[in-house]
Amino acid sequence: MQSVYNFVVTPIGQRYNNVKKIGDKELILNTENFNHEYVNRLAKVISIPKIGDTDVNVGDEVIVHHNIFRRWKNVRGIEKNSRNYIDENTYLLQPDQLFLYKQNNVWQVPKGYCWLQPIKNKNKFSIDKEQLVGIVKYTDGTVNKNSLVGFHASGQYEFVVDGQRLYRVLSNLITIKYEYHGDEAATKKLAIFDAFEILNRIQEEENILEGKETEKKDRVFKGFAEGRSR
Repeated sequence: MQSVYNFVVTPIGQRYNNVKKIGDKELILNTENFNHEYVNRLAKVISIPKIGDTDVNVGDEVIVHHNIFRRWKNVRGIEKNSRNYIDENTYLLQPDQLFLYKQNNVWQVPKGYCWLQPIKNKNKFSIDKEQLVGIVKYTDGTVNKNSLVGFHASGQYEFVVDGQRLYRVLSNLITIKYEYHGDEAATKKLAIFDAFEILNRIQEEENILEGKETEKKDRVFKGFAEGRSR
């Protein structure tokens, strides 16, 4: 079977990852079909599109969109398969629904995206578990692998790849690149410092445009003179 514009894939394993083995026991993690967090996203390519260029080959493992294998219920409560469904072992996959592909045991990234490992926030006064900073694990060539980068808040899409929690981020939403020397805590502090520095510069420019900078300097000068006169 070969589609004109789409890949044809088969799931690796079950459609859902609802069960986790702990020793000789099984723990049920989820019973809801609509919960995308437990949908299997790993597949194998059966055929590639007839039309269009692609670096993906037949037999490659791929990471796909969570809706490919997910079932859902219509307004009448009737359970349905996704529009990609052909049969239990065969699904159509649009090119923009293919997120990673593995060749020679290495994950490759289609153009336009990078995959980042988010850095935990160790600031006990912050309500955010993570900073908008991450280490590049898989790249389309926009930035180098293992680079430390900052990214826009709307850019992340969470996956677990080979047991590692990662964000899929649009390459054009990577906003800044930091120096990275393997010290996660020190590098994060530098990233935070740089972010505050950028915000301060923006505020200074806004003050200059609004005429606030001159007023501030005058007030500081007068206060100093008055203090000296006393």
